Amino acid sequence: MNTRLIGILIQSIPKILIPGLTYTIPLTLISFLIGLVIAIIVAVVRVLYIKVLSQIFQFYVWVFRGTPMLVQLFIIFYGLPNVGLNIPAFPSAVLAFSLNVGAYASETIRGSILAIPKSQTEGATACGLTMGQTMFHIILPQAIRHCVPALFNTFISLVKDTSLAANITIAEMFMATQRIVAVTYEPLGLYIEVALFYLLFSTGLTSLQRYVEHRMNPLRVQPEEV
Repeated sequence: MNTRLIGILIQSIPKILIPGLTYTIPLTLISFLIGLVIAIIVAVVRVLYIKVLSQIFQFYVWVFRGTPMLVQLFIIFYGLPNVGLNIPAFPSAVLAFSLNVGAYASETIRGSILAIPKSQTEGATACGLTMGQTMFHIILPQAIRHCVPALFNTFISLVKDTSLAANITIAEMFMATQRIVAVTYEPLGLYIEVALFYLLFSTGLTSLQRYVEHRMNPLRVQPEEV
């Protein structure tokens, strides 16, 4: 590795990391939280099979799970202006990522809800709880606990998928790297560098996932007292 490349890599660290802190991380957090709310609503409606809404949500999940996220980004940012809807780049990315996360996470949550024994619903009904009260106070909390690992995986995948936002002019980490490459003509070293930043973020989230799973596991083994 020559001295020039080392200097470029060192100088590019803040130029890549700052967009990561100002765009990549906020975009990931906002999109995931909104997507999680969408997922819970969609999953509950589909499990309860509320007429019309259930069919609409099933169609939504089918579309967003069956099309590439990049295409969804382009439709929202470049396509919707043709029908008079001009959405700025960052909100467009949030909308696309949130809807995509909502579609995938809703299936995860729905599967967890359906895995809860029916005896719990029957017991809640016998105690006088309505279907809505049973779902939100008994079934849904257990379902969310069970699908935490899968939701964390979705969150970690979203961190990496935010690199697609560079295609709609958002200056996140990947676009910042592309701009540096265009000036320095050192693609290999710089793309490896930005890959390491994504790897760093993903590794941190993986560690957080293990900690949360350990804290939420009620059956974890406690050290024996001597």
